[in-house]
Amino acid sequence: MVDAFADRGISSPWSHQAEAAELAYAGRHVVIGTGPASGKSLAYQLPVLNALATDSRARALYLSPTKALGHDQLRAAHALAAAVPRLADVAPTAYDGDSPDEVRRFARERSRWLFSNPEMTHLSVLRNHARWAVLLRNLRFVIVDECHYYRGVFGSNVAMVLRRLLRLCARYSAHPTVIFASATTASPGATAADLIGQPVVEVTEDGSPRGARTVALWEPALRSDVIGEHGAPVRRSAGAEAARVMADLIVEGAQTLTFVRSRRAAELTALGARARLVDIAPELSDTVASYRAGYLAEDRSALHQALAEGQLRGLATTNALELGVDIAGLDAVVLAGFPGTVASFWQQAGRSGRRGQGALVVLIARDDPLDTYLVHHPAALLDKPVERVVIDPVNPHLLGPQLLCAATELPLDDAEVRSWGAVEVAESLVDDGLLRRRNGRYFPAPGVKPHAAVDVRGAIGGQIVIVEAGTGRLLGSVGVGQAPAAAHPGAVYLHQGETYVVDSLDFQDGIAFVHAEDPGYATFAREVTDIAVTGTGERLVFGPVALGLVPVTVTNHVVGYLRRQLSGEVLDFVELDMPEHTLPTTAVMYTITSDALVRSGIEATRIPGSLHAAEHAAIGLLPLVASCDRGDIGGMSTATGPEGLPSVFVYDGYPGGAGFAERGFRRARTWLGATAEAIEACECPSGCPSCVQSPKCGNGNDPLDKAGAVRVLRLVLAELSEESP
Repeated sequence: MVDAFADRGISSPWSHQAEAAELAYAGRHVVIGTGPASGKSLAYQLPVLNALATDSRARALYLSPTKALGHDQLRAAHALAAAVPRLADVAPTAYDGDSPDEVRRFARERSRWLFSNPEMTHLSVLRNHARWAVLLRNLRFVIVDECHYYRGVFGSNVAMVLRRLLRLCARYSAHPTVIFASATTASPGATAADLIGQPVVEVTEDGSPRGARTVALWEPALRSDVIGEHGAPVRRSAGAEAARVMADLIVEGAQTLTFVRSRRAAELTALGARARLVDIAPELSDTVASYRAGYLAEDRSALHQALAEGQLRGLATTNALELGVDIAGLDAVVLAGFPGTVASFWQQAGRSGRRGQGALVVLIARDDPLDTYLVHHPAALLDKPVERVVIDPVNPHLLGPQLLCAATELPLDDAEVRSWGAVEVAESLVDDGLLRRRNGRYFPAPGVKPHAAVDVRGAIGGQIVIVEAGTGRLLGSVGVGQAPAAAHPGAVYLHQGETYVVDSLDFQDGIAFVHAEDPGYATFAREVTDIAVTGTGERLVFGPVALGLVPVTVTNHVVGYLRRQLSGEVLDFVELDMPEHTLPTTAVMYTITSDALVRSGIEATRIPGSLHAAEHAAIGLLPLVASCDRGDIGGMSTATGPEGLPSVFVYDGYPGGAGFAERGFRRARTWLGATAEAIEACECPSGCPSCVQSPKCGNGNDPLDKAGAVRVLRLVLAELSEESP
């Protein structure tokens, strides 16, 4: 085995690899939370290969969030197993949705190292555990790769899948060690512990050699020829700037990878870079290409080879290359917009300067409050991360179906239900006739088959499927709660970077029909929101300011949508009349007395616009401290909220909550401080999409008071005590 690694240029492990491997070998659950290209794979390969080589019955299970990553790791496992005679019978095998029946049967009966994902573990291994008894009885290691991707509802479901897996292993007298690999985030050990409900040791001191990496933060200039909503200024698009920067870097001799948000953007960025090269260096114009999910395997392989051999000098890509492909030797990475989380930023940045080389990373800001904040506050990217992966496995809306699955696999006892914080949920399932309680144990009612109804990645509360009208092809799905805003008639819908327009939305049949079209604009639903506080929750009072984490019921009504060109120019507003949607969830909120606002220089007539602008910016900045997307959350502000006080709410966009609002409550000073600084950093005179305008605003971004928003936030921050969240 030592020779096999030496043949791959590895003479000895780095310190973090050795530490993690030794902990795992000793039976301790461990998470490796080091940077990109730090060799996290070796840290789990060492104990796994040792176990497989010394115990002919030992089994290992590898889980990844993406197929590309799983297949990349499978190839490495095949190479190592082939190089070591004692591992000849390991037969590493993929078990995913694409695996044919004969491969699935081989995986179940013969493979000692299974490469799968949480969905297949849930739908096959756990549901049919008797058929997988050999695996479960002899499982020594479970590897959970890129565990920072498991967040929100997806992460909460994966947490329950992992807990159910360990529960069944114990039933078969096995107690596997779990090895997590994570990008750099705040408290990776706590996140991993949340996923399995057991203590996890974290290894975060990176012992790998690092070349110098220069990070440049780029804010595109405001345009003078385009005007946005209410006359707001519009910046040059991040994609156009990225194409220009990539071309210039190629001319300077730097092999460059550019990350964009969609397939269409990848194609356009590559075209833009080529067009610029035609003008300034024609001989290099054919050395730029695009890369995205959906390319044929031979096309992807050809691009990888062209990059490795230096024939290709520039590549525009979606996040398909963020994980799973070991691309070495790149001189620069350009990011057309912040990718949503600091962890993803470093994953993408880490594609440059791999294997100890120096490199350049350029982040080009989009028209977004979070991007604005980051380019003006480099420490938020470069210092110790504050972003925490957020999951909420005790969400009752999610926990109910998971409990049914667990009880179907193996009857639940009272101690297990208590340990999962699920007593009320279990009793509710008994009242609904889905579970039966006998002698301190919970059994499924006859005929209950819950596994197929649980979408591990999806929303909760029902799904709308997206179908291409001409072909009947299923493109994807969207939660019933998100459908009025994401899949209304006329909406531009993106699927794997391809563009479609929605023809119809039928809630009764749960289906939306679309047709392929690229209209050259994006759509943004406008929602009118009402919110009612339904319980006491957790409240903290600081003089005229109160901060709370409260249960709420949110009522949303989509009233129309904005059509906006990719340049930022608004085309028009189209009215709609969609059904109202009610969402029981969790919100972080703050209230301020009117007198305190007036004393801060905000006259009564300016209060609504000041709160409104502060709310928009706060939604944009919450992903700084909670690993969520802007679309995972919503907000509302009112001059007459609870007890008649001016109030701002930011809520989770999922039934029962997803943990994002709670993270905002726990890190309120950091979050709201960053929000104020982002608004102050934007040079526009009275508000724009880079600071306080929101494309989703149901009130048409009116009224908005940029200066008043800063005063509101500074007042709240001044009143919060040092001991406050």
